[in-house]
Amino acid sequence: MTLTAIKDSFKSIDTSTLVDKVEANLVELLQERKLKVGDPIPKEMELAEALGVSRTVVREALLRLRMMGLIESKKKKGAVITSPDIFGILSKSMNPHVLDQDTLKEMFEIRLVLEIGMADFLFHRITKQDIKELKKIVSNEPPATEHHLFNIDHEIAFHGKLYEIAGNDTLKKFQKMLLPVFDYVHKSGLLKKQPRLRNFLSHKGLVDILEKGTPEEFRNGMRKHLGNHFARLFE
Repeated sequence: MTLTAIKDSFKSIDTSTLVDKVEANLVELLQERKLKVGDPIPKEMELAEALGVSRTVVREALLRLRMMGLIESKKKKGAVITSPDIFGILSKSMNPHVLDQDTLKEMFEIRLVLEIGMADFLFHRITKQDIKELKKIVSNEPPATEHHLFNIDHEIAFHGKLYEIAGNDTLKKFQKMLLPVFDYVHKSGLLKKQPRLRNFLSHKGLVDILEKGTPEEFRNGMRKHLGNHFARLFE
């Protein structure tokens, strides 16, 4: 990439919040040039000259990109594009104690939406061995009572297995972050007071549907399984 090409890739920037501006323009450069994972980016000196800023400013902006996981340093290649660990970065801010109430409630709702929507993936990919493992998981659970409407250990074991069966590693990572937030919201008093416990479909009932039923039956079953949580949102 020539110096002229680099210059053409940047918009003029003012001297206020200089590092912020340089960071934004670096991200824009990566997008416009359609750089791929492993592609090198221009050297610090070239970027500094093209932008008319000091190498210190450029270095700080590049450090931010490294912290975001967008670039990394390679021997003999300098800084190169890398695939960021999206959930590794996100997990650092997924502490329920520092999220505001609206965000917490929305995270609670996201989990409900994801698990009702995964039916077709489950039925397409589930095996007899998966059914066997799910039955073993639910055999260790206590009877469903008001005190066991939500137990994070049981949820992680059972629903984590569902995400594994669905075959989407990204969703599985997201689920691991969502459940602690869900548990916190469930216990925090943030939602409406716990309604009288309705009959809801147990994990065992969901396994029965997975073994003998259809995706549509599973969607309805999962909606019933999560019904008491929906009641806390809508009633």
